[in-house]
Amino acid sequence: MKRMIFGSPEKQVPSRFCKKFDYRETQIQYPVDSIVFKENTRGCLLEFPVSDDERFFGLGLQLNHMDLTGRHFTLRVNANPIAATGDSHAPVPFFVSNKGYGIYFDTARNMEVDFGRKIVKNREKNDFSENEIMSSEEELYKAKGTEGGAVIAVQIPVAKGVEIYIFEGENITDVVAQYNLLGGGGCEVPEWALGLLYRCNGAYNQQQVMDTVDYFESHNLPCSTIGLEPGWQTRCYSCSFVWNEKNFPDPQKMIDELYDKGYHVNLWEHAFIHPLSPIYKEMKAYSGNYEVWDGLVPDFSISEAREIFIKHHRENVTYGKIDGLKLDECDSSDYTNGWSFPLCSEFPSGLDGEQYHMLFGALYMRTGQEIIGDKPFLSNCRSAGALCSSYPFVLYSDLYKHKDFIRGLVTAGFSGLLWTPEVRECASREDFLRRMQSAVYSPQCLINAWCCTEYPWLSFDCVEEMRELLFERKKLIPRLMAAFQEYKNNGVPPIRALVSDYTDDKETYNIDDEYLLADLLVAPMVCGEKTRKVYIPEGKWVDYRTKKPVVNGWIEVTTDNIPVYEKIRSV
Repeated sequence: MKRMIFGSPEKQVPSRFCKKFDYRETQIQYPVDSIVFKENTRGCLLEFPVSDDERFFGLGLQLNHMDLTGRHFTLRVNANPIAATGDSHAPVPFFVSNKGYGIYFDTARNMEVDFGRKIVKNREKNDFSENEIMSSEEELYKAKGTEGGAVIAVQIPVAKGVEIYIFEGENITDVVAQYNLLGGGGCEVPEWALGLLYRCNGAYNQQQVMDTVDYFESHNLPCSTIGLEPGWQTRCYSCSFVWNEKNFPDPQKMIDELYDKGYHVNLWEHAFIHPLSPIYKEMKAYSGNYEVWDGLVPDFSISEAREIFIKHHRENVTYGKIDGLKLDECDSSDYTNGWSFPLCSEFPSGLDGEQYHMLFGALYMRTGQEIIGDKPFLSNCRSAGALCSSYPFVLYSDLYKHKDFIRGLVTAGFSGLLWTPEVRECASREDFLRRMQSAVYSPQCLINAWCCTEYPWLSFDCVEEMRELLFERKKLIPRLMAAFQEYKNNGVPPIRALVSDYTDDKETYNIDDEYLLADLLVAPMVCGEKTRKVYIPEGKWVDYRTKKPVVNGWIEVTTDNIPVYEKIRSV
């Protein structure tokens, strides 16, 4: 990789807050002299040459689209990305190309990228053919390709300069792995964290939590972690970070009993601090100038703020045992009542609201990790950003379209992120089982019953199928452990798009509903699908369950199960 500095970069950037940042320069072939940099009235602009037939992927978690080519994106933290605009729970200023390189921009601004724009140049009449009448809006407005001297235009608002990092590799997986290693490699995950995480109804009390555990045990349903939703606190939205003694009269006893039974405990929270919280007065000096839900927005870029928050949790919340925190609402939303802090916010560190939105998820994960301590775990966070691969948190969403959730599994790996297609309330028995199949073959097997009045599978009379799927997950854990070890040591994401490993195969460029999990190819199906087409790339593959060989190329599959294929390695 190679670092390049243009103009006068801002000081408050992701690399500054990445504890494991590890830059090691190597030789690259990229034509760095072809990069154009200029300051303009909106900040600074960089232009990069584009090859014919070049394709681009990345920019963080993308739920609406995978191939970035020919499109415009503005990276904004947003909990409700309604279109392929760059809005995301986890926007990341890093993209990769099918031409063997990737570029990371070390900025906390809402970076804008145009992938394949043509700059004005001298034109001749014979450059053009006769006008072709478009017959549809789709044809007229479709994203254009990169042929004919296009460039990538990257606008960074406000900033007068930026540091960029250029990576090269044989395929996209190689490039992404190097980017992940820049941020410290992948996260360390314990075996127990790869089992089922079941989040209880938000209003459950102490007895109902213990009844849930009894139910799992009496029905032989493997479960590793019990998650408690907002009701464990005296105040939420914003938070008190104080146990609700009415619902949980003896939380330490409950926690001890759960761990004695072999379960782990995960607590929901968000960072906004209610006036009734014991840390409110102390944290006021370390918080932004706008409230969210009547609460303070702590500036986690300041070590004193993190120390106050960590100390309170360790002494009053986690009891030295709890090893998981669900960090909610650290994103933002312009489409669901605009509940978060505005971009004009000011923070005591000097960060503004735009920068803090881009950094909030990463800083909160760092704080949460320090609360838990040195023991490995895997938990949840609703926002992330650049250089976050080393944090043991999986992204999730309040959105619920199953196909978007599958696309999230595919796109997250381009940017060093993990995503879970969590299961909540379901419309039918088939919907539940299809969603559970996807959850089983994901980084984290999560059922979030926070709004469910009963176990989500009960009304569909499918406890037998539920048990079978959970044991299927249990069988998968050794393979997942090996994949996470490769992630930690070498930066290779445990889940990847097909184009990531098979970058030279043009058939993979638009496949956003299949993915690679370690050495498996997974092709989820959604409710209403009985048959789907599956692409099998080069190599020797067998059906994961029957071990029967499958042919390369496109095949048609009809099944009530989830299609999974295993690659046979040459000895």
